[in-house]
Amino acid sequence: MSAATQNPARRPSNKGGMASLRHFGHNQKVAPYVFVAPFIITFLLFFLYPIISTVIMSFQNILPKQVEFIGLQNYINLNDPIFFKAIGLNLRYTFFTLLILIPLPMLLAVMLDSKMMRARNFFRSTLFIPALTSVVVAGTIFRLIFGEMPGSLMNQMLALFGGKAIKWLKLADTSFIALLTLATWRWMGVNILYFLAGLQNIPRELYESAEIDGANAWHRFRSIVLPMLKPVSIYVLTISIYGGMAMFTESYMIFSGNRSPGHIGVTIVGYLYRKAFEENNMGYGSAIGLVLLLIVMVVNVVQLYINGTIRKERQS
Repeated sequence: MSAATQNPARRPSNKGGMASLRHFGHNQKVAPYVFVAPFIITFLLFFLYPIISTVIMSFQNILPKQVEFIGLQNYINLNDPIFFKAIGLNLRYTFFTLLILIPLPMLLAVMLDSKMMRARNFFRSTLFIPALTSVVVAGTIFRLIFGEMPGSLMNQMLALFGGKAIKWLKLADTSFIALLTLATWRWMGVNILYFLAGLQNIPRELYESAEIDGANAWHRFRSIVLPMLKPVSIYVLTISIYGGMAMFTESYMIFSGNRSPGHIGVTIVGYLYRKAFEENNMGYGSAIGLVLLLIVMVVNVVQLYINGTIRKERQS
């Protein structure tokens, strides 16, 4: 029998280590870093590292078991008519979705927030249901709605007014209408929810004071609702720009694949997917992704500067 076993006082004890560990956990200087560590690790692994890797790959020609540094050749190859066509589609799509999915949800949110509105909870739930629907399912349904057969829903509606059947998804303008209709149906309820949350933060005393001063509904909307909803409007505008420029799944499902007739439905992300994964050109795909990131950043910085958000932060 060893001396440590015979004499309990000589047995090794980990009380000191546990005490130091507890002291480390309760240390006010260390605790903040412990709490923010999960965010920092997630940011480094899933955001910063992919961006750095993408920048490096954009200067490389990546083939199976072969990586070659080619400088700016991938960016030079972006002088492609299909790529510029994809940029044009995304810009047009983003512009029209902003034109529809900001003012219309705001007006509907004001109506749903009114005390005179009946069955408000029913309409709120009904308008939000499309956002819960999978975009894959929604895209498949809308592809059938805008089908080229005379029996498709849109062609039947045209027939009621004496029109002829249209090959909706074979023409640039009509296929764009299909994409825009899908976006409006899917995201209307989400933006209404954002504006309703903003309306809930407006004090009711402001409406009552305006009524006492003789302000009608239009004056209350212009002088109270619009200024108070500006932060929410800027947020919706920012995420809508990103969503419009990064649109891919809707086009993929509407055209039943990533290759639309005459490239009328090609998007920037769709073109990236085609080059990087279908043609195994990861370097070229990385260059496309960085250009998309740059476009979204520039557009959002410009709109944040125009509406005064950046200037206010600088002044503060």
